Amino acid sequence: MKKVFTILTIVAMMFFVTSTIQAQQENAKTEVKKEVKKNQSATDGDKELSFHQTLKKRFVEGGPAFMGIVLLILILGLAIAIERIFYLSFADTNTDKLLGEVEDALEEGGVDEAKELLRNKKGPIASIFYEGLERMDEGVDAAEKAVVSYGNVQVGQLEKNVSWLALFIALAPMFGFMGTVIGMIDAFDKIEAAGDMQPSLVAGGIKIALLTTVFGLIVAIILQVFYNFIIAKIDSIVNKMEDASISLVDMLVKYKK
Repeated sequence: MKKVFTILTIVAMMFFVTSTIQAQQENAKTEVKKEVKKNQSATDGDKELSFHQTLKKRFVEGGPAFMGIVLLILILGLAIAIERIFYLSFADTNTDKLLGEVEDALEEGGVDEAKELLRNKKGPIASIFYEGLERMDEGVDAAEKAVVSYGNVQVGQLEKNVSWLALFIALAPMFGFMGTVIGMIDAFDKIEAAGDMQPSLVAGGIKIALLTTVFGLIVAIILQVFYNFIIAKIDSIVNKMEDASISLVDMLVKYKK
């Protein structure tokens, strides 16, 4: 009986020890997984940090002359693009609502009432309407000519400085390619001076050449996106101006009758 009890005790102890070991192993595996996740997160953070550091390093390695010019082009181009975007956002007008208000003003108080309404409105369309009503004393034809003439002036205001943005888009890759050519010339000068074709001699010049090209193209791509957005916005406003001008002339003809 004692032998049976002893055997059962030993089996129980072995089961308890085995369970404890398995639990410790599971805890160890859990801790290892947590540590791996922490290391992965730290590695991801290092990678993100190293990307910015690498970008900064590559920019410096490109040389201060051409990289500085490319950076200046990017700053000026973004300044013009942001200024145009804000200007065009404020220049956009709800033409249907404005036409309705002008029509109501003409019916209630005539041309003077409509002019007073437009004097307190902002945007190129309101300015065009005001100039047209200013010439109503001379007839509808004179008002129509004033609308067309002042419409061209407002289009010029909408397109102000956009040509500079197009110039910067063209200049950025040009300066990048110029840096490429100069870098290659420098590499060949080193080969000529050494009298031997060694990769270490030309690596620096070729690297500068490639970096200037890459950054020039990146700047051109960024500014091109802004340029296309601005051109699309200008086209939309100009189309609204033309439609609203036609509606205004029809409204004035109806008012004269």
